Amino acid sequence: MTKYAKKILEIIETTRSHMTAEQIFDVLRQTYPQVALATVYNNLNRLWGEEKIRKVTVEGMPDRYDRVVRHDHLVCKKCGRLVDMDLADLTDQLEKQVGFPILAYDLKLLYLCDECATDRKEKKGK
Repeated sequence: MTKYAKKILEIIETTRSHMTAEQIFDVLRQTYPQVALATVYNNLNRLWGEEKIRKVTVEGMPDRYDRVVRHDHLVCKKCGRLVDMDLADLTDQLEKQVGFPILAYDLKLLYLCDECATDRKEKKGK
């Protein structure tokens, strides 16, 4: 594993903010000012392909990256804010329903965060 890949993995594993590639690039440049954005994307793709990180895709938003520890996400339907949520592992239930092994799943529950819900209420009140 390259020095960049190691540092990117460390950044992802120590934050809970679901960073984009550009945000990871900004943090990585603090340690390696000469690093190129393409290097970050290449290492993210390699780490994701090796299943060392998760890629979280939300329609209309840039991909974000996360640790592989089993957890789910709340996603604000309006602004795309991601919040970690620990639900019981549903693998056994899903396997019983479909009748074959489930390799993995990515559960995203949609909601409106407090800010977006407040904005919505204020707009309706006007």
